[in-house]
Amino acid sequence: MGRYALKHDAEFLVADALGDIAGEGDGLYSNDTRLLSRMSLSFAGSTPSLLSSGVSQDNVFFRANLTNRRLPELGEQAPPEGAIHVERTRFLWDRRLYERLALTNYAERAVPVSLRLDFAADFADIFEVRGFVRTRRGRTLAPEIDDALVTLAYEGLDGVVRACVVAFSQHPDHFAPDAAEFALTLPRHAQRCIYLEIGGGRAAPPDRTRFRDAAAKARWAMRRKRRRGATVQCPRGPFQMWLEKSRADLALLTTELPSGPYPFAGIPWFSTPFGRDGIVTALQMLWLDATPARGVLQFLAEHQADRTDAFDDAAPGKILHETRRGELAAVGEVPFRHYYGGVDATPLFVMLAGAYARRTGDFAFIGRLWPALVAAMAWIDGPGDSNRDGFVDYARANHTGLVNQGWKDSSDSIFHADGRMAEPPIALVEVQGYVYAARLAMAWLAKRRGELDRAHEWERQAKALRVLVERRFWLSDLGFYAIAIDGSGRPCRVRASNPGHLLYSGLPSPQRAERVAEQLLSAAFDNGWGLRTLAHDQVRFNPMSYHNGSVWPHDTALCAAGMASYGHRGAAAHLLSELFGAAIHFGLRLPELYCGFVRSPGEPPVGYPVACLPQAWSSGAAFMALQASLGVTIDGLNRVMRIDRPVLPGEVERLALREIAVGDALVDVLFERLGDRVTAAPIGPVPDSVRVLVRP
Repeated sequence: MGRYALKHDAEFLVADALGDIAGEGDGLYSNDTRLLSRMSLSFAGSTPSLLSSGVSQDNVFFRANLTNRRLPELGEQAPPEGAIHVERTRFLWDRRLYERLALTNYAERAVPVSLRLDFAADFADIFEVRGFVRTRRGRTLAPEIDDALVTLAYEGLDGVVRACVVAFSQHPDHFAPDAAEFALTLPRHAQRCIYLEIGGGRAAPPDRTRFRDAAAKARWAMRRKRRRGATVQCPRGPFQMWLEKSRADLALLTTELPSGPYPFAGIPWFSTPFGRDGIVTALQMLWLDATPARGVLQFLAEHQADRTDAFDDAAPGKILHETRRGELAAVGEVPFRHYYGGVDATPLFVMLAGAYARRTGDFAFIGRLWPALVAAMAWIDGPGDSNRDGFVDYARANHTGLVNQGWKDSSDSIFHADGRMAEPPIALVEVQGYVYAARLAMAWLAKRRGELDRAHEWERQAKALRVLVERRFWLSDLGFYAIAIDGSGRPCRVRASNPGHLLYSGLPSPQRAERVAEQLLSAAFDNGWGLRTLAHDQVRFNPMSYHNGSVWPHDTALCAAGMASYGHRGAAAHLLSELFGAAIHFGLRLPELYCGFVRSPGEPPVGYPVACLPQAWSSGAAFMALQASLGVTIDGLNRVMRIDRPVLPGEVERLALREIAVGDALVDVLFERLGDRVTAAPIGPVPDSVRVLVRP
């Protein structure tokens, strides 16, 4: 049975198609703690039949349509099978789960209905749910029943009392700390509604008015998030529906923090700020909407490391990898309260700042961010290069930290051609590209600030790094870049997707970029649904693995954007079509990853069993690959939109960008296929302050 997710702010819910919380990872979570670990609905002890269920297009509401099975234990009083319809509607708002059970009797007579809800709260930390074994826990407090609500609570080892309050709109006929039962008599063709709310504290009793008011607020809040930035429109069909669903998923995952909107990484395991994921998602959406980039930059600057701490893998200037708010992080059983064990977030942070400044011309914000950017560069030039060989590298500082600290962070993802694991400190090829791009970004920003000496030094360092990467990482016999250089200075002669990210940074020479693109588009990587993370002839290739042969949509999109930056627009459109083909089979949602088996006619892609869905950078992949296909870049400072040799994917004949910001003006542009070429032109008049430059 499929799983459905809802989210608002720090709370999210995962349940099955019936609306029951019954699976291993199911639950209502708040701040990395599972409040509600079980909830099931039954009629007289019988599970209802499922008619249909799903989440609304805007991701606000879950609805399940249920009906009763035969209930022989009720004898002659039993309603006929299929006579009672239950519409189960729920949503999250303001740290609470709201639910309405609407029961309608379609029998030709009044019937008794025994409706029961079983529930439990285990207060498990999300790492426990994922398999972390604890040696001791806090204490479970005695349940408290007060009229039509029950309070379940737990005092953690961190001294925090976490509560789960389950409240009903009417007093149950039977009420226990783990169940509520209602004995109803439904007149012929009549409807009765029961409202319930579940959250971390008490509120006014649930009722129809509270439900409707909260529902309206939840819908309007989501609508505001979805309307940010420019929109992409094409003739109504599956491709347009995919773009709309991807945008809705990004809105769902974006949480309004005091620092601004931040796209949380994914549900269920990563519903929290991640540095790398947030930055990449912001880069994916920057051409359409700059507000996530600003929110991500502000949050990460506020949480930049200012001390050295082995347990947190922290060092001054380093950018956050992950933050957690659960009990395990609070007491130090896991190092993720504020964890900095990501080698790429720091240069990516600087890259995003440069891209944001070019896109918006918002140098006032960059001025406020400048100390954080300078501190990030100090880490890159200092502790980030632990063995002083010119490359930014990683080695976990504590045994509790991540073994591998790039985006491929599983323990077996970085290895040599014979399968041996690489020994730290490890310098990843794509990270050097990020550092190269970060130095160029800082040089450009420094020139704008009049800091010419700094600008020249960062330019010099970027050029020197480019030469060093080309000399040390390039494998001339393979015509490809090594995935990494290990602690002994040996290249890991493995063909992986990482060099596609190197293209995105612009570091490789055109000749070498051509050879990398050719191999990425070959059957060794391209399985028909996107690009595998590892070529199929490599020793550790496994299409069912997490990082060694699976397909990650964000990885494919970054590779597509990298190839497009070297002129391969057709390749970007081709990969966009493949991602769309996969999305069709996943309900117009691209999961975190899926298996790397070869595409076969008539067969869907093979899912990865515990992939997050939705996942922010998978949702954003559609827009990064689309931008790469269309060749759109925007210079907000000079108010110029450039469209370079646009290509449309085969599924689309016409596409419009609506209200895309160019400086302080909004522009509409139409792309249209005419024969074997794609044209691009503004729709309507363009403000005098804006230039739209099209290279056919």
